[in-house]
Amino acid sequence: MNQTEIINIFTKKTLGLTFVLSAAALAFAQEKVGISGSVVSKNNQPVPYASVTFSNKANKQFSDATLTDEKGQYKLDLAPGAYDITIEAIDYQKSVVNKQITAAGNIGALSIDPEKSATNLKTGDIQGVVITAQATKPYKVELDKRTYDPSQDIVSKGGNLQDVLSNVPSVSVDTDGTVSMRGSSNVKFLINGKPSALLGIDDGANALQSIPADQIEKIEVITNPSSKFEASGTAGILNIILKKNKKTGFNGSVLGTLGYLPQTNLNTNLSWRKGRFTWFLNGGGGYRESKNTQRNNAYLSTGDFRETHNESISKSKNDNYNATGGLVVDLTDKTSINASGTVRTFDGTNTGNIDYTNYSFSNAITTRNRTSVGTNDNLAFQGDFGIDHKFNDKGHNLSVSLSLQSNRSNNGSDIYQTQNSLFDLQNLIDQKTKNKTLIGKADYELPIGENSKLEAGYRIDVNNNNYQNLVMQKTSTLPFMLYLDDYTYNAKYEEMFNAGYVQFKSKIGNLGYQLGLRNEYSTIDIDYLNMSGDTQKTTKNYNNLFPSVFLSYEIAKDNQFLLNYSRRIDRPRSFFLIPNPSYSDNQNIFDGNIDLNPSYVDSYELGYSISKSKFTINPTLYFRHQSDDVKIVTYNKQELINNVPTTVFHTKPVNVGSDDRFGLDLNFNWDTTKWLKFLGNVDIFGYNTKGIFFDPALISEPLSFEGSGLAVRARLTSTIKIDKTLSFQLQGFYRGGQKTQSVDRKDMYALNFGASKTIWKGDGTISFNIQDIFNTRAMQSTSYGPGFSRDSYMQWQPRQFAVSLTYRFKQGNEKVEQPKRKKDINSNATGDDQQGPM
Repeated sequence: MNQTEIINIFTKKTLGLTFVLSAAALAFAQEKVGISGSVVSKNNQPVPYASVTFSNKANKQFSDATLTDEKGQYKLDLAPGAYDITIEAIDYQKSVVNKQITAAGNIGALSIDPEKSATNLKTGDIQGVVITAQATKPYKVELDKRTYDPSQDIVSKGGNLQDVLSNVPSVSVDTDGTVSMRGSSNVKFLINGKPSALLGIDDGANALQSIPADQIEKIEVITNPSSKFEASGTAGILNIILKKNKKTGFNGSVLGTLGYLPQTNLNTNLSWRKGRFTWFLNGGGGYRESKNTQRNNAYLSTGDFRETHNESISKSKNDNYNATGGLVVDLTDKTSINASGTVRTFDGTNTGNIDYTNYSFSNAITTRNRTSVGTNDNLAFQGDFGIDHKFNDKGHNLSVSLSLQSNRSNNGSDIYQTQNSLFDLQNLIDQKTKNKTLIGKADYELPIGENSKLEAGYRIDVNNNNYQNLVMQKTSTLPFMLYLDDYTYNAKYEEMFNAGYVQFKSKIGNLGYQLGLRNEYSTIDIDYLNMSGDTQKTTKNYNNLFPSVFLSYEIAKDNQFLLNYSRRIDRPRSFFLIPNPSYSDNQNIFDGNIDLNPSYVDSYELGYSISKSKFTINPTLYFRHQSDDVKIVTYNKQELINNVPTTVFHTKPVNVGSDDRFGLDLNFNWDTTKWLKFLGNVDIFGYNTKGIFFDPALISEPLSFEGSGLAVRARLTSTIKIDKTLSFQLQGFYRGGQKTQSVDRKDMYALNFGASKTIWKGDGTISFNIQDIFNTRAMQSTSYGPGFSRDSYMQWQPRQFAVSLTYRFKQGNEKVEQPKRKKDINSNATGDDQQGPM
C-alpha cells in the first residue's frame, strides 16, 4: 500500500468518524430545559468563576456543570429531575443544596460562605476547576517549570509550532529551525510528556512546521528538570501540551490560513463528551514554500586557492498532514483508560543552486555551478495506550502507559555540476531512514499527610534506527554512473534506556523542598558498513545517577524565592555518530564521529517570582557547567574532484574541554492599562569555553576553542487592545553576538506584527501577521582555522505574512470536574491532563 492510498483511506475514515460523532451527539441528546441562576456571598455580593455542579440523583448521565461569569451568573441546559447542587469557589467553603428542576427559568441565587482562613490559602488550592476563558497572564512560574499560554499570541496565529516557539520566553529559534534555551541548542522535545512521532526523527524545522499553532494548549519550559524527567537535554525540556477539549456534548473549531511566501493551512479540533466517554479528533494539513540563502567566503594562506566563494539558494515546496484521534473511558469513578492514534505525513520537493568561484595564487579563476532537484517524503505513526487509577481522592494515584512509534523518511537528490560552464559531474543520492520506538512508563504518587508526597516511577525506551545511503556519480571522464564508495553505506543504530526515579516533596512552614534521584542505564549499538569495505562497530554502555534538589521559600502570597540543582546528560544524536552521514555539497561536508561520547551538565538556578494583579516578574540567576563538551571542528583539505585539486571544508563533532554558561534570565508580564500589555524576556549570559583540539590526521596545528564574554538575547511583545474584539501586537527580537578563538557570531534582530479581530458574536476570529518586517533575520559568522578564515551568511526564511480565519462551533457546556480535595500545597501540578513526564 503506497502513501497516497494510505492518505485516501485515512481521509475517508476521518470524515466517517466525524459524521458518526455528530450523529451520536444528536442521538444521545435529551430533552433539556434552559435554566439560569447566580452565586452570591454571605453579604449578597456576586462570586465570579464559581464552579456549580448539578448531580442528577436518578441518572448520572444527566449530570453536568458550569462556571459563573464575572458577574456571578450562569446558564445551563438540564434534563428535568432532582439534583444535588455543589458550589465551590476559591477562598469559599463548599456548599451543597438540593433542587428539583421541572421547567425552564431562573432558579434563584445560591449562597456560599467565605473560608474561615481564606487569607492563608493559595489561589491554586482548589483542584480541578477548568476555566476556558482567556488567561490574564500568558506566563506562569511554578516550582520546577514555567508555563507559556500561546492563546494570546497574535503574531503566531495561523502558524505552527516553530512560530509559537519564537515567542516563548527563554527560548530562541534560529533561522534554520534550531531551537535553543539560554544559548544552548541541546533541547529535549516532548509532546504531552513523551517523545512523539509528530516530531519525526530529527526534531528539525520540517517537524516543527508540521504541528499547527492552533492545536497547542500550552508549552512547559523546563530549564532545570527534576529527577522525574528523563535526564537528556542539557539545555532543558520543552513539553508541548496539545489541546484536549473539556466541554460536554459535541464541540470543535476549524482554522484556515493563507499566506506568502505561499502557504495554506486547514486544521480542525473536534470532540464529543457524554457521560463516561470522550472522543477527540485533531488534524489538518497545508502547503508551504520556503527559501534558504547561504553564502560562504573563505580566505586561505595554504593550498591551491587563496580565496573560495560560494552562494547557495534553495527553494522548497511541501505538503504536510497530521491527525490524532482518541478515546477516553471512565471505567469507574477512580479508573480510566485512554487510547489514541496519530498519523503524520510530509512530502516535499526542493530545487537548489550553488555557485562556486575559486581564485588561485596566480589569479586564475575557476567557476563551478551545482544545481539540484530533491524530493522528501516522511510517514509516521504512533499509538498510545494508558491506564490511570486513583486509589482515593487524596492524590494516591498510579498511571501506566505504553507508546509505539514508527517513522520512515525517504530523501532523493539529482545534482548536476558544471566547471567553467562545461559538464563536470552528476550525483544521484538516495537516503532512507526508518525508526521504531517503544516507550513504557509507570508513575506512582503517594501523599503523606497534608504537606508531603512520595513519587516513584520506571521508564524504558527502545529505539531502532536504520540508515541506508546511496550516492552515485558520473563525470566527464567516466560517463557511467559509479558508486561513491565512502558515502554509500548501511548503518544500524540501536539504543535502550532503563530508568527509575524516586522523589519526595514536602513543606516546613514557608519552606518547600523537593528531593529526587534518578538512575539511567543506557546501551547503544552502532553497526556501520560502506562500499569501501569500511566496517565500524561499537557498543557503548552508560550507567549514571542524576540527583535534583528544589527549594522554595514563600515570603508572601505569590511572592517566593526558588533555588534548584540538577545533573543532566547530553547524548549525541544518532546522526552525529554515523560516519559520512550525508552528501549534498562536495565542497562542504559534514563527517560523523562514531567515537563521540555524552557530555554532562551540572545546573544551578536561583530565582525570584512575584505576581500581582497587573504584573509578574521572574528574574533567575543560573550557572551551568558542561564537561566533555561537544564542539564542531571545521577544517579544510585538498581533495581531487574529477581530477581537479579542490579545497573542501569538513565539519566534525568532537568531545573537547568544557563550557560554562552563567547569567540572568529575566521574564516579566506587565498590564500597564486595560488596553496595553507587555510580555518580555531578557537573557544576559556569560560564556567561558575551554578546550584545544589536535588530530594530525585532520589538521596541521592545534585548534583552540578558548573564549569568553557576554551575550544578550531579548524579546519584547506589546499587545494593544482597541476594544473587546480588536487587538494589535508588535514583537521585537534581538540576539547579541558571541566570540571565541574559532567562531565569531554576529548580532541578529527581527520585528514582527500581528492583528486579531473577533467576529460572529465570539464564534470566529480573523488574524493577520507579518514575520520579519524588515527582512533582517539572518545568521552571520566568521570561522577561523589553521591557514584560513571563512565568512558565512544564512537566511532560512525571508519576510512572510499570513491571514487566518477561525470558526468555533459548540453544543455543550463548560466541563467542570468535581473538586475532590484540596491540592497538596507542595504539588507543582497544574490540574491538567499532563502531570510531569518521565
